[in-house]
Parts: sequence; C-alpha cells; structure tokens
Amino acid sequence: MKTDRRALAAALCLWSVLFLLPFGRMAEVPILIGALYALAGWVRAPSRIAEPRYRLALLAFAAYWLPEFASAIDSLAPDKSWLEVATDLRYLPFALFCVEALATTTARRTLWWWSGWLVLFWVFDALVQSIFGVGLGGALNTDRVSGIFGDDNLKLGPVLAVLSPLPVLVALDRYGRRIAALVWLLAALAVLLAGARGGWISFAVVTLVLLWRIAQTPRRFALALLVAGVAASAAGGVAYVTSERFAVRVDRTLLAFDGSRAALENALAYRVSIWDTAVDMSLAHPVNGVGVRAFRVDYIAHARADDQWLAMNPGQGAFHAHQWLLEVASETGAIGLACWLAFLALVVRHARRLPRHERHAAAPYGIALLAMLFPINTHFAFYSSFWSNLYFWLLLVWIAHTAPPREPER
Repeated sequence: MKTDRRALAAALCLWSVLFLLPFGRMAEVPILIGALYALAGWVRAPSRIAEPRYRLALLAFAAYWLPEFASAIDSLAPDKSWLEVATDLRYLPFALFCVEALATTTARRTLWWWSGWLVLFWVFDALVQSIFGVGLGGALNTDRVSGIFGDDNLKLGPVLAVLSPLPVLVALDRYGRRIAALVWLLAALAVLLAGARGGWISFAVVTLVLLWRIAQTPRRFALALLVAGVAASAAGGVAYVTSERFAVRVDRTLLAFDGSRAALENALAYRVSIWDTAVDMSLAHPVNGVGVRAFRVDYIAHARADDQWLAMNPGQGAFHAHQWLLEVASETGAIGLACWLAFLALVVRHARRLPRHERHAAAPYGIALLAMLFPINTHFAFYSSFWSNLYFWLLLVWIAHTAPPREPER
C-alpha cells in the first residue's frame, strides 16, 4: 500500500508538469520539486546514480547541456547564455527523478491515463471555444483557436499535435478502435482549428505512425490511410466552411504553391528569411555557434536588407531560428549538432533493441517525440523553458519506460 501511494505521488508530480504547461512558468514548480527530491536521494545514496537505468537519462542531459555550455564560452550574449546554462542544470536531477518515479508499472500506467485524459480535456475545451467563442483560456479574439493556453500564448496547435498519441492510445487500449478513431477525429479538428501549420505537420506525422502501428501490414496501412485521409478532408472541409479564421489560414498556406519567394514567405510567415539568416549565422560561427539564446543579438548582422523581421522588430529581428536543427547549428555550432545527432542515433539504437512489451509501453511518448523533432517543420525554440520542459518531459518519460519495471507486470 505504501509503495502504491508513493508511485501515485510520483506520477502526480510528473503529471503536474503537463497540467501546468499552459500557465507560464508554473510548470517549473513540479520540476523543481522532483529535482530536489532526486538530489536528496542522491545525497543519501550517491552510488545509485551509477545504476544502468539512469545511464540514458544522464546522456540525454549531457547532449542538451554540454553544447550550450560550450557555446557560452564566447557567446555574443554572455549574460543570457550563462543564465541559460545555469538554469538548465535543473534538468540533471529532474532526469534522475523521472527514471526513479516511473520505476513501477503502477506509476507508468497512472501517468499515461492521467495524461491522456488531460490532453483530451484540452481538445474538448478547444472545440467549445471554437463553437461558442469562449473557453477556459478566455474569449477567442485572435485568428485561431487558442484553447486553454489563451490568446496571448498561441501554442495550442503544436502542443496538441505532439501530445495527441496519448489520448488516442489510451482510448485504443481501453475502448477499442472505434472510440480511438473518434478521439483522433476530435483531436484533428482541434489541431486544424488551432491554425498552426507546424501543428498540422506534426499531427500528420503522428497519424502516419499510429496508422502503421495499428495496421501492421502494408495493405491494411494503405486502407487505413485512405480512410484517415477522407476523414481528415471532411473535417477540414467542415472547418473551412464554418470557420472564417481557419479558411484564412488555409488560403494563406496555399500561397506557398504560387512559385515565388514572396508568396512562400507570406505563406510561411516570413520564416524563409529566418532560415536563410540562421544558415549564414551557422557558417560564420561554425564551431560553437553564436551562443545559446544569442540568436536575436546576431540576427541583424546576417539578415538581408529586405528582411521583414527587421521591419517588425527594428534593431533586433527574429528571436530564434524556428527550426530545431538550425537553432542548434546557429546557437551551438558543430559541437551542438554532433551532440544532438549522436544522442538521437543512440536513442534509435536503444529503441530497436527493446523487448516488445517495453516498446509498446513507451510508444505514446516515442511517437510524440518523433512528431516534436520531425525536421521538415517549424519549431518553437528548444533552448527555452516552455518547449524544453515538454521535450525533456517526453524524453525522460520515454527513457523511464524503456527500463524494466521493478515489480512484475500485473
């Protein structure tokens, strides 16, 4: 009984990170609690850090933190870079906490179910806001559904898209394929109405992986893909007709096929200019980059004269690269790229060696990570508290699920 209560408390702490994501820096509270708990445990038994179950989590921290440390040495914004280096140390004890907290099957299953229902609740709230113009995040006053995050924090689309495997697979596990398909359709509507094209791409990645996972054969996959395509088209058509905001986003996106750079820039919210500048910045600082969080400081030195971001933010330009590989390359250089790509290769190798039941248990978080890191997309800044919190949460929970549980399966 005592073990079950401890497992539930650990799962609640981890779940709280997800629950508090829409509320600014409140998500840092359970991260800090978990980190302090892990530090206290390490002081009592320092040798536990050498256990094999912690190895991959420690490497995950190293692959993220060492590049930013190296970049801060000669950063163009040393105050910002060293502050980021210092504050990101919290992920080291938090990594140990995640692995320890999810050492039991009870904690793993509890976290999965709670997280799935939470994301489904966000989906319902977004749909309510799209119909009635108001939801838990407030009134809808922008050009897209903002849901629980609110109009001043338009992150709903990418977050729902990345986390959508959780409610879909919970529904599949508990209620079967029909209910899972309904949950997928509701999530698709919410992601579409959220209006973030990066979220649309992430959700498409999630859908493809889920369909292959469920179908398991090429013939069934092709049939499932056809059905999902028809359902998504119907949902998109209904949203296009009933939501003027969504129709405007779609029309703007279709400009990308016009063939001109100006049309492509308009369709992608002028991100092509950011990517060009990020490439130039990376070539100018190839070893360890301009410094983590220093992208905005060096942007003006590499931007084109007609860059729209210079007009929108005079004297500064864009804040980050809007694509994670370019962010790593420009802010942390070749050192950062080498660390990130080497770790991802290690993760893929580790995943391929997992037993079937462990791969199955870790699947919701692995699919979410794949959608989050899909390179042919736009991204939030990975070296920022919001997106890095979600990244580490997903990654560390996945890593914890790849270690055998401490008690036998019930």
